[in-house]
Amino acid sequence: MRYDEKEKRTLVSLYYNGKSVTEICQDHQIPRSTFYSWIQAYRPVESKDSSRTITPKDFDTLLRRCGKQEQIIAVLKSIPAITNATTQEKLAVLEPLYGQFSVHVLCKALDVPRGTFYNHIKRNKRDNSSYAKHREELRTAIQEIFEESRQTFGSERICAVLHERGYRAGTTLVRELMTEMGLSSVSTTSKRQWKKSNSYERKANILQRQFHVDAPNCIWISDVTCMKLKDRYYYLCAIVDLYSRKVIAHKVSTRNSTQLITATLRMAYDSRMPGENLIFHSDQGSQYTSHAFRQLLKKLKITQSFSNAGTPHDNAVMESFFAMFKKEEFYRSTYRSEAELRKKIDEYIAFYNQKRPHTTLNLQTPEQYEDAFFNEQ
Repeated sequence: MRYDEKEKRTLVSLYYNGKSVTEICQDHQIPRSTFYSWIQAYRPVESKDSSRTITPKDFDTLLRRCGKQEQIIAVLKSIPAITNATTQEKLAVLEPLYGQFSVHVLCKALDVPRGTFYNHIKRNKRDNSSYAKHREELRTAIQEIFEESRQTFGSERICAVLHERGYRAGTTLVRELMTEMGLSSVSTTSKRQWKKSNSYERKANILQRQFHVDAPNCIWISDVTCMKLKDRYYYLCAIVDLYSRKVIAHKVSTRNSTQLITATLRMAYDSRMPGENLIFHSDQGSQYTSHAFRQLLKKLKITQSFSNAGTPHDNAVMESFFAMFKKEEFYRSTYRSEAELRKKIDEYIAFYNQKRPHTTLNLQTPEQYEDAFFNEQ
């Protein structure tokens, strides 16, 4: 009676699970000498990290496959077109394959030094479409994993999840991309941010939900909202003058960073040139409590006010504006590119300031309401 490989493995597993050789041989009419040879061939051996089990038979099969692959590579290297190719020609052939195969395999196949290949990729990364596409795919995946982890994963954990999802990336590349994107685990930064923010005065809620103001440039409010376009996240920071509900500055970025907040504030300050006694109100997000942002407020002599922790109604006007923007613009539109998204945001805010009557302003637009104030002065 003939047994295929699967049946042999099954019978050997019975032996390793406690059944005697005599019982197995009698039940299946197998000579004892034959079965002992099967035991040797299919004896399971665990790897060092216990992640997989391999038998001597499997090992012999792998050795044969490796031998064949080495012969194939040797044949490829003997072809005149490859043998006589310059290093630059070889790099041009390998470049589109970057990301599909490991750098070690690519370089071994055509006898190209790995250092030369890495230099070629990095030197030409601006013009290298395959490299740029690979990095952009990784940026999108990293952002998603970072958000899914509630901003707690660092580069090593994100790298592990990327491998689970089929992406090729090392920890060094992931760390580099996270730095470019302004992402850092709250596990490593939260204590430092807490120390910095608490070295200042207590986070006072000066506004206390008093949303009616007597004049422009007395109280500015701000917040950031997140939007997703084609598997990539964008962040809109807006600053509103509480008197007229006018959006006096806004910026869009791919990173929810302190730089986004400070740049928007500088834009608002340069366009409005407010006097003293200005109050700036926001939630207690890490960007608004950052050392750099609070130093900028201090330099501009602006008093900072915070919503109470976990209390979005303390900044209800900003919450209302972003809800309105998404219902009237973002959820109704299909954007083909980042440029189109930015253009449509600019157009909506211009419409909101200049043409959209506001119920709080007696059905005047924000600009009409401000003009009326200044005409009375």
